Amino acid sequence: MLILIGYIHIDPPDVDAFHRDVRAISRSTRAEEGCLFYGFALDDRPAGRFLVAQRWRDQQALTAHLERAETRAFLTDWGDRMKADLQTYEVHQDRRGPD
Repeated sequence: MLILIGYIHIDPPDVDAFHRDVRAISRSTRAEEGCLFYGFALDDRPAGRFLVAQRWRDQQALTAHLERAETRAFLTDWGDRMKADLQTYEVHQDRRGPD
């Protein structure tokens, strides 16, 4: 399993447009095979900072997501306007605590 976590930074005047576009792509992304979790949250509006957390079954699922036309269009539109500070972790064992 892959876990991506960190921040996306956007110019503060673009926060609402970015948030709208993220919500739109999130719906279809969550339905993708291999997407275990996909979350964006506005963390600091004045700073234009979003918290990002994603879980993917494996690298193949993440690669398929990045190659989707909708994802490519989003990255083409926002790629030069966002700064990503994301870390990727490969998890080999999922240990969950007691319920």
